[in-house]
Formats: sequence, C-alpha cells, structure tokens
Amino acid sequence: MLRLWPDNRRDFSTLSEREILSLAIAAEEEDGRIYSEYATRLGETYPGSAALFEGMAAEEDEHRRRLLDLYVLRFGTHLVPIRREHVRGFLTRKPLWLQKTLTLDQARQQVWEMEEGAYRFYLAAAALVTDAPIRKLLGDLAAAEKGHARRADQIDETVLGRPGREREASEAHRQFVLTYVQPGLAGLMDGSVSTLAPVFAAAFATGDTHQTFLVGLAAAVGAGISMGFTEAASDDGRLTGRGSPIRRGLAAGIMTTIGGLGHALPYLIADFRVATGVAVFVVLVELWAIAFIQQRYMQTPFWRAALQVVLGGALVFAAGILIGSA
Repeated sequence: MLRLWPDNRRDFSTLSEREILSLAIAAEEEDGRIYSEYATRLGETYPGSAALFEGMAAEEDEHRRRLLDLYVLRFGTHLVPIRREHVRGFLTRKPLWLQKTLTLDQARQQVWEMEEGAYRFYLAAAALVTDAPIRKLLGDLAAAEKGHARRADQIDETVLGRPGREREASEAHRQFVLTYVQPGLAGLMDGSVSTLAPVFAAAFATGDTHQTFLVGLAAAVGAGISMGFTEAASDDGRLTGRGSPIRRGLAAGIMTTIGGLGHALPYLIADFRVATGVAVFVVLVELWAIAFIQQRYMQTPFWRAALQVVLGGALVFAAGILIGSA
C-alpha cells in the first residue's frame, strides 16, 4: 500500500512466531485488566454482569498462562516487548482510567469489539505460524474468543430485557456501529466543527455570499477527502473486525463533507443577512444532531456530549467571526 506519511509500526504479516506469542501474552494481560476494572466499576449496580466480567478476566488470565508456558518452552523466559500499538492493523484503545463514566451499554459494545478482535487476531496468527503446537494453541484460543464474543449478549439480560437485548446486542448492530457509525460520526464532527472558522471568517471578511459559499465548498470537500483517506489508511479491518477500509473511508469522507456543506449551502442565498441567519441555525441543528448520535450509538450521556460539541463548536464559530471581522 502506498503510504503518504511515515508509519513506524510493523506489518502483522512480518512478525515471527516469538513476536506473535509475545504480542498475544501482552494482549491477554491487557484484556484481563480491563474486564477486572469493568467488574469493579459496575459491581454495585449490576452484580450479575460484574460476576460475568470477573469470570472473563479469569479466563483471559488462563489464556495468558497457556501462552506463556508455550513461549517459555519454545523461546525461553525473555518476552519481546511488543504491544498492539506497535503493530499495523490494531487500533489503540482509549485507556479505561481516562473514561470518567462507564455505562453498561458501553461495556457490552466494548466486550464484543475486544473479543471479536481477539478472535480475528488468533485466526490470522495461526495462519502465519508453522510450529504445530503453537498453531494448535492459537486455533484453540480463536475458538474460545469467538465464544466470549457471545458473552456480550448475556450481560445483564434481566435489566435490558429481550427487546433491548435483541436490538443492541446483535452482531449486525455492532458491526454497523464499527463500520459506519464510528467513522461517520468522527467525520460529521470534523466537518461540522473544523469548517466553521473558514466559512464564517470568509463571510464576515467579504460580506459576499458567493465567495463565502466557494470557501465553504472547498473546505468541506477538502476535509472530506482528507478524513476519508485517513480513516481508510488507519487499518485494513482484518484484525480489528471494523470492516472494509473503503466503506469506512467513504462513511468518514461523505459525512465530513456533509458536515461542512451544511452551513456553506445557505450562502447560495443572495441576501447576506438571511444567508448568515440560516447558516447559524443549521450549525445549531448540526451540533445537536451530533450530540444525539453520540448518545444513541456511542452511549455518551446526552448533556455531556452536547456540552462538549456545542462548546467546542461555539469557540470555533466565535474564532471565525473574530478573524473575519478583524
């Protein structure tokens, strides 16, 4: 693949058997710690789900032990200091300790993503190695992780009820979130917020609706192309299970362009004051829509999402007006 910027990470296909086992051990340790933290945070409110997380943490620790035993037998006691963020194709997770809030729906979605990613990792790793015992262990762990992915369906069934569980826990829904909603939401946020300053700076600097529209169109299309290529190049989806990079790139690029065009299109109106008034209204609608999507699909509390998006958008909006009026 042609890369437009340096990337110091290793391709997964170039890893040796020793590096693959070291990576698997580090990944199992991290996942086990995450499940233990889920159990701690959710234990008081959802004791049934907390017990399930504790069991999953224990199973991850057992996987780590099996991998470590085989590693010591084959390669000795010195592990290669390799982690997921060092390998191209893996996404870096936001550290759990940075998440101030953790809802049950967030945990369920992340459990599925983690276990689906682990399943794909072990399948790909088993296809790379030639040592029979290593290949057998990796294949066994792939089957185990696939079973774990179904655990998300069991998390607090009594609280969510059958309709909610069927709607939110289905594999199709989760895949839709990974492939389309996450990159599309990132694009919509980038397009809506990042183009505010150039559009309104051009508007107040020139007072010309046609020129303002051209600036907004250029900013929206440029941002869409940039976001689309960035998302498509972030990973190929084989290890993360996020789906086709082309689909994700299109989702991010199209939504970025839409976000930018939303407040540029009103400047097709010849009257400057009317165009600006409509553009401001569109901006408000865009920002509230982003907050709603975050709450609906990303389980972000609505008012927290609204505060982040609206406050950030307002600052960029004000910067554009100040620069244009200078």
